Amino acid sequence: MFLPTVFITFAPDTKKVKHRVLKNQKMSHLTTEKKMSIFTTFGGKSTNTGSIEGQVAMLTERINHISNHLKGNKKDFSSQRGLMMMVGKRKRLLTYLSKHDLSGYRALIEKLGLRK
Repeated sequence: MFLPTVFITFAPDTKKVKHRVLKNQKMSHLTTEKKMSIFTTFGGKSTNTGSIEGQVAMLTERINHISNHLKGNKKDFSSQRGLMMMVGKRKRLLTYLSKHDLSGYRALIEKLGLRK
């Protein structure tokens, strides 16, 4: 969804107001409602943001979004580094989950569509 941003500038000699609209500014892809729905689906409650399943689902959502961004912007190395860090964090969380709750791990992998 694009929301236009309006900048107001004043011309120094004529005191007229000029409006300029930027149309290519995007909103954040993860809104509060979307985060709450992810944690409700995977973590049990929307306030249970510390659950391993919810954190893995949130990281998966962010990883998919950044992967799509990098398909069009191949030289965005800072986003590429952030993506690698998120993948590593998700891997560590999944390793922890597999050691402590194997059936929960398998259900989460199946629900998220990981490990094809």
